[in-house]
Amino acid sequence: MLAAAELFTSLSLTHYLLTSAALFVIGLVGFLTRRNMIVMFLCTELMFQGAAIAMIAFGRFHFDVSGQVFVIFILTVAAAEAALALGLVVLLYRRRETLNAEVWSELRE
Repeated sequence: MLAAAELFTSLSLTHYLLTSAALFVIGLVGFLTRRNMIVMFLCTELMFQGAAIAMIAFGRFHFDVSGQVFVIFILTVAAAEAALALGLVVLLYRRRETLNAEVWSELRE
């Protein structure tokens, strides 16, 4: 019983990188397969979080704070992207009352 508990408490760099890669792949597949713009923006957020976990894991593994510094920039970009995406989604929905990306593929004026 103690060996099983010890196994689950000792996480290595590989565990964090696999979690990071899984989040990034789920986000990438969701972005490429979904056509709803809100889901596409949420999938980009998943990809940002996957990259952030990898940066933190590498920073902790090498005892360097540069990974955490990069994560602060990633979170800043993600927050700006979310704010712009919300404004864009509201604007596009008011124009055609749909958020399907195929309808909005030709954004010419």
